[in-house]
Amino acid sequence: MPNIKIYSTPHCPYCLIAKNYFQKLGLQYDEINVEGDQEAQNKVFEISNQHEVPIFEINGEIIVGFKKAKIDELLGAK
Repeated sequence: MPNIKIYSTPHCPYCLIAKNYFQKLGLQYDEINVEGDQEAQNKVFEISNQHEVPIFEINGEIIVGFKKAKIDELLGAK
C-alpha cells in the first residue's frame, strides 16, 4: 500500500477531486489541512516552494497540483 499524504484545504476543489479519486481506488491517505495551520503551511512551502494546494507526497515523491498522470505513475495505476 502506498504512503500518501495530501496537503489541502476544505475549500479547494482539486483537493476534493483528488480525495475522491483515491477513495475510488480504495487507497488510504493522510490529509493535512493547512487552513489556519501555520506549521502545516510552512511544511508545504518547505517541500514544494509553493503556497498552493493540493500538494501530494506519495512514497516520498512530491507532486504540486492534481496531476493525475503523474499520480497514476507513482501509484502504478493504469
